[in-house]
Amino acid sequence: MEYRLMGMDRFDGEFYYISTRPYKASYPTYAEAKAAASARLNELEEYQPSRSSGGQGGIQDWVYILHPDGHRERRLSL
Repeated sequence: MEYRLMGMDRFDGEFYYISTRPYKASYPTYAEAKAAASARLNELEEYQPSRSSGGQGGIQDWVYILHPDGHRERRLSL
C-alpha cells in the first residue's frame, strides 16, 4: 500500500506522475506523501509564481496524492 504524487498541468489539462528527484516514485505513508506534496507546491510557487500564473485558481499546476485505493486527493495548501 503506497501513495504516489501526481500533478495536473492546468494549461493542457493532463495528469502526470511526480517522481523525479527530489521526489520518490512512491511513499509508504500518507504523512510522507503529504510532506512531499507540500514541497512540490512550494516548488511550483517558485517556478510558476502566483503573481504571474494566477496561482492555484489560474494556470499553476495542481498537486494530488494518489491513494492506494486509487482515489486522488488534491493538495491545496503548503
